[in-house]
Amino acid sequence: MKRAYRLVDLSHTIEDGMITYKGLPAPVISDHLTREASEKYYAPGTQFQIGRIEMVANTGTYLDSPFHRYQDGRDLAAIDLYSLANLPGVVVRTGGARSISIDALSGLDLQGKAVLFHTGWDVHWRTEKYFENTHPYLSAEAAAYLAQAGATVVGIDSYNIDDTEDARRPAHSILLRNDILIVEHLCRLADLPDRDFQFFAVPVKVKGMASFPVRAFGIVRGV
Repeated sequence: MKRAYRLVDLSHTIEDGMITYKGLPAPVISDHLTREASEKYYAPGTQFQIGRIEMVANTGTYLDSPFHRYQDGRDLAAIDLYSLANLPGVVVRTGGARSISIDALSGLDLQGKAVLFHTGWDVHWRTEKYFENTHPYLSAEAAAYLAQAGATVVGIDSYNIDDTEDARRPAHSILLRNDILIVEHLCRLADLPDRDFQFFAVPVKVKGMASFPVRAFGIVRGV
């Protein structure tokens, strides 16, 4: 069937035993109710499976709400859907830079946009190199510029939006204090155009939780 749009999946698959961030436990995926065990509850030949997953919130491709950094910040349940879905997107190609500076944002209209940084680091996903402290990150100056420019969401296809050797976490601190949502561990940003697409990254609506995996994707129309 021919469609007037293309969907680009920007999320990593969550699998049993998968490590997203060194030091955090891997998800454990299992059956709560197996198909075989369900047979005693239903008519012959009728089976159901109920799955169970145990994981930390920062697993796979996930969104950070302001509550992740600030006690008085919005949690997942308080985020307006208009901040998560159908956002005009901008992809910033970083050209291999480790510290992403203001120069990468020069001349861009960022007001109300999902600004996605394509570093190419996702090619190392599920390898030891992915966790190295050589991963690309957003400089504090660039984070402040994004806040001033009115970005709605900032995403990156890297291990962390901050330099993990900087315990102050300036990018998280600046963006989340300004109510700008963060999506980390994106992938396949090379498959999006620089402009003219809509971005979605919607987590479940959980009160009192700061971060959660998302099925992030972009819609590219007219293709």
